Amino acid sequence: MLIGNPGNKIEKTYRNTFCVIKKTKMQEDIKTIDNYLDNHYIHRSNWLRAAVLGANDGILSTASLAIGVAAASDVRDPIVLATLAGLVAGALSMAAGEYVSVSSQTDVEKADIEREKIELIETPEIELQLLAEIYEKRGLKKETAQTVAKELTENDALGAHIRDELGLNEISKAKPMQAAFASGAAFTVGGILPLIVTLFLPLKSMEYSLYGFALFFLIILGALAAKTGGSSISKAIIRITFWGTVAMGLTAMVGYLFNVNVG
Repeated sequence: MLIGNPGNKIEKTYRNTFCVIKKTKMQEDIKTIDNYLDNHYIHRSNWLRAAVLGANDGILSTASLAIGVAAASDVRDPIVLATLAGLVAGALSMAAGEYVSVSSQTDVEKADIEREKIELIETPEIELQLLAEIYEKRGLKKETAQTVAKELTENDALGAHIRDELGLNEISKAKPMQAAFASGAAFTVGGILPLIVTLFLPLKSMEYSLYGFALFFLIILGALAAKTGGSSISKAIIRITFWGTVAMGLTAMVGYLFNVNVG
């Protein structure tokens, strides 16, 4: 005696197998998309900006300071002391400055998020309409924009407004500690390079040696920053060396003009 319908059992088994395969394929596609997005350069923007700023300032500040003192000094000790003092003070200043400035940005973001929470409670209809208008301006039809806004509001109203009205997301979110560490550490690394020059290179024409090595360090920094950020290496090198030359040249001019003998 046959129990049940074999055809139905086979069809059910086939459907279950198909669902499992489809679910696995979707998970693989999502993982592939996540990995694809992780490779975008925009994910590096926060720490890369702080690191490039810190390293550039470290090389320029300490090299320019050393050049200024070297132009007015006949002995090595004042040059080394000034460079070391500039390195320590500059690294701490950069880290503190980045932390304070980025923390201010974080405070603004938090204030706007709190304001959105209140507006969603007090005027939900207006907020819904505002969200729909944003999507409509991006190219959606009015009916589609209304539908998208409604569904996103039902799912996560605050998240939708934070992302699409305020323009905040995890990539652009301010991170004070990350910025402070990246900037301070990069300044230290950049500042150590001119310090090494002042310690070991001949005292005669020290300012020219500092200028040459600083330009070399800036070229390497520009190339690395451009490579990491996916931008033009040649443009980065030209930009960073031009302004570096201006900064170091003006500082050396100060030392020569005042003609103060430090020794």
